[in-house]
Parts: sequence; C-alpha cells; structure tokens
Amino acid sequence: MKKLLASTALALLLASGLASGPASATQSSTQLVTTLPGEALPISDYYNQNVYDSRDNKIGEINDLLVDNGGKVNAVIVGVGGFLGVGEKNVAVAFPSLKVAERDGKRYLVLDTTKEALEAAPGYTYDRSKSAWLPAAKQG
Repeated sequence: MKKLLASTALALLLASGLASGPASATQSSTQLVTTLPGEALPISDYYNQNVYDSRDNKIGEINDLLVDNGGKVNAVIVGVGGFLGVGEKNVAVAFPSLKVAERDGKRYLVLDTTKEALEAAPGYTYDRSKSAWLPAAKQG
C-alpha cells in the first residue's frame, strides 16, 4: 500500500507539473498558496485511518483516495472485512459521505452506514499495470 501511496503522490506531482523541473518566467502556471485555509485537513487524517459507523463500531479502513483531474477528491476506497488485510474487500464510497468527528481531542472518520452494507457493495481491485481501481471480478 505504501507503493500505491507513493505512486499516487508521484502521479499527482506529474499531473500538476511540479516534477517537471523549474518553470521559466514565461511558463509559470503554478499558483503558490501563501495562507492555508483554516478548515483544511491533512491527507494523513484520512489515509490508512479506521472508519466507524454512527455507533462507534469499526467498519473499515481507508485504503486510497481518488482525485479527479481538477484536484478534487471524489471517492475513497474503504477496505472492509477480512483479517489483517487477508480476505478484505475494497469498496468505493463518495468522499462527501465521509464525515470527520472529534472525541477527546482526536479526529476520527464516520460513515452513516453499516459494515454489512459495505460488504454487500460492489468491490474493486487495484490494477498496478493500469494504475487504476477496477471492478472486482465476480466470484461464481
């Protein structure tokens, strides 16, 4: 999964042009941010974090975040079921469905669903050769 995160980060850098080297004075299209928005959360508050239902039961873990060409996070890949990653099923959830809650000064992620509903959702597998999540083959 660390390779996946690293390759995703590299892909984002390449897509944004940051990895292509310094831009000339006439080619500068990079917009620098001089003040960070106060409501912005770091990616580490999402990636590899546990996800809970509204009753504080663990229902999965964030395995990936999917970013569109415009830089917006559209979906999250949530791993459900299994034990220590074995037998785990990855499902896609719309990013706005994921809520950040706080308890005792710590943030945690909540989905208004059940583990059973996630386990019944269509599954996805990551195809390294295509660098993409694809629908999982149906089990006969």
